[in-house]
Amino acid sequence: MQEVNFDEAVEQILARDPRFHRDAYLFMREALDFTQKLVGRENQGKVRHHVTGQELLGGLRQYALQQFGPMAATVFEEWGIRNCKDFGEIVFNMVEISLLKRTEKDSREDFQNGYDFTDAFCKPFWPESKLKAEPKPAVK
Repeated sequence: MQEVNFDEAVEQILARDPRFHRDAYLFMREALDFTQKLVGRENQGKVRHHVTGQELLGGLRQYALQQFGPMAATVFEEWGIRNCKDFGEIVFNMVEISLLKRTEKDSREDFQNGYDFTDAFCKPFWPESKLKAEPKPAVK
């Protein structure tokens, strides 16, 4: 079996689905590597090559904050990524072209109920005064 060339595969994806910028796929590949290392550390160094959608979302968040800081949400918006569901679309575009592998348990739905982008990428950089002024959700 021939190794899939990443750049050629991304070109094929973009020809079929132009919703997301090329850089979103490069970021996803880097964030997946980051997440695999992170999950490996959490598992006392036991190497695991597969990560779940929820683990990937956590790794994506940490990696984005590390790489882009308070500009993460803006960068994602520029790339066409507006929510966690979009991360799932990118992952499954990569699966369909054989850049990534999936298990029978993996699905797009794994990315449906991720985090709110404001909470994940903006609030960590808000001043304490803005966080305190934010209204608390009503308890029913």
